[in-house]
Amino acid sequence: MTADAVRYHDLREWIDAARGLGEVRDVRGATWQEDIGRITEMLHHTDDSPAVLFDEIPGYPPGYRILANANATRRRLALTFGMALDIERRALMDEFLRLTEEGRALPPRIVKDGPVFENVLKGDDVDVLKFPSPKWHPLDGGRYLGTGVVDVMKDPDSDWVNLGTYRVMVQDRRRVGVYISPGKHGRQFRDAYFKRKEACPIAVVCGVEPLLFIASTLEVPQGISEYDWTGGIRGEPYEVVIDPITKLPIPARAEVVLVGFLHHDKKAPEGPFGEWTGYYASGEREEPTLEVEAIYHRDDPILLGVPPNKPPYEPHRYREYLRSALLLREVKAAGVPGIVDAHCFGVGGCRLFNVVAIQQRYAGHARQAGHIAAMSRVGAYLGRITVVVDEDIDVTDLNDVMWALLTRADPERSIDMIKRAWSGPLDPAIHPDQKGFSSRLVIDACKPWEWRERFPIAIGPDAETKRETRKKWGWILQQAVADAVREEAAAPAE
Repeated sequence: MTADAVRYHDLREWIDAARGLGEVRDVRGATWQEDIGRITEMLHHTDDSPAVLFDEIPGYPPGYRILANANATRRRLALTFGMALDIERRALMDEFLRLTEEGRALPPRIVKDGPVFENVLKGDDVDVLKFPSPKWHPLDGGRYLGTGVVDVMKDPDSDWVNLGTYRVMVQDRRRVGVYISPGKHGRQFRDAYFKRKEACPIAVVCGVEPLLFIASTLEVPQGISEYDWTGGIRGEPYEVVIDPITKLPIPARAEVVLVGFLHHDKKAPEGPFGEWTGYYASGEREEPTLEVEAIYHRDDPILLGVPPNKPPYEPHRYREYLRSALLLREVKAAGVPGIVDAHCFGVGGCRLFNVVAIQQRYAGHARQAGHIAAMSRVGAYLGRITVVVDEDIDVTDLNDVMWALLTRADPERSIDMIKRAWSGPLDPAIHPDQKGFSSRLVIDACKPWEWRERFPIAIGPDAETKRETRKKWGWILQQAVADAVREEAAAPAE
């Protein structure tokens, strides 16, 4: 399967394709107040769990649905990108990099109409509460319509249209709060409008196919619209319609879109919200509100739900592939030779704990790779620890990485600290009054360059041999798991 096989055009077609693979479960009657958040947390923390389509949510008409856990498995991620469904990790990363290489971007195609305009609500008809926004975590400050959300914004000084994922909290029927972390492209755009005392146009897309959503969560190159990036992967322009109110391009086949303007002097309390670090880290604060001027939605709309949870949650599972690939590309692009692999661990939110494997070629090589990885665009925001290991270490195996760190690194010679690096309000380790900067460690867990030839010989197979063994003999483990499950099911209840 190649990128030409990306045949779905919207969220509904993606669900149909995933359902055909046996990857979708239907859940009826779960409440927005409690059940949907609890079930989604369970899905996020269970390996190979299905995508779930919630329907018949109490208090809402049948057909007003929420999809959760869409891209949480490699198989469904492969479906999203049009890759072979049995593709392995490194092949997926390499194919992802090929699909996103420079020169592939395609500008979107503007069409006059689309399913998104099946229902147009303006004036007194605007009612954000008509959609079953869940309360995802018990201590959230409100209901969050925007988790699996794509926020469309435009640079006031150019034609650059950016799509980002910024959380959106329901305030009342006609207002939602929009929180954007410092340094993000959308925050830069917003602040540029506010500095001029101008209204900032925004379109909040609350139901969109998973590929465009993934684009909005990754480090797409500066100045490149996620519409163009997605079009390059699909091999055809992404279809958009122009919103008559904000003049922003919105997906023609989106499920739900809220449009309007953010104002520098119109704010309301937003949060707290359970975030990807696993904490209610940012508290409650005054944030700009979007006074919704219009809502567009399809008949029987589907919200995409991607609430943050204690790591790993859904984006961590797909970012372990995609952000790792981007980190690999960035370190290589910086001119560092001998780069073998890279991995951003889901346990650190694919930001806090990153590992790079190198084939050492000269003194200082490991330090060079570590510092560049730690301060690259992929590694810089809310980074914490970057570890550099030799090529015999499997960067995806936390035990292997920790073994290298504990047996090849010596604190006196192996650790560097970077101070006053890029952080943000979501960092739970920083004092509430001192958010903005953080420090990070770069750990050289390679064999010491000066006496590497005298370093003790490690036992056991290298990373590639271990992968080959699992590919050939992994069925033994699968059978053992199946036997254990059968034995547990057959055991008498106590």
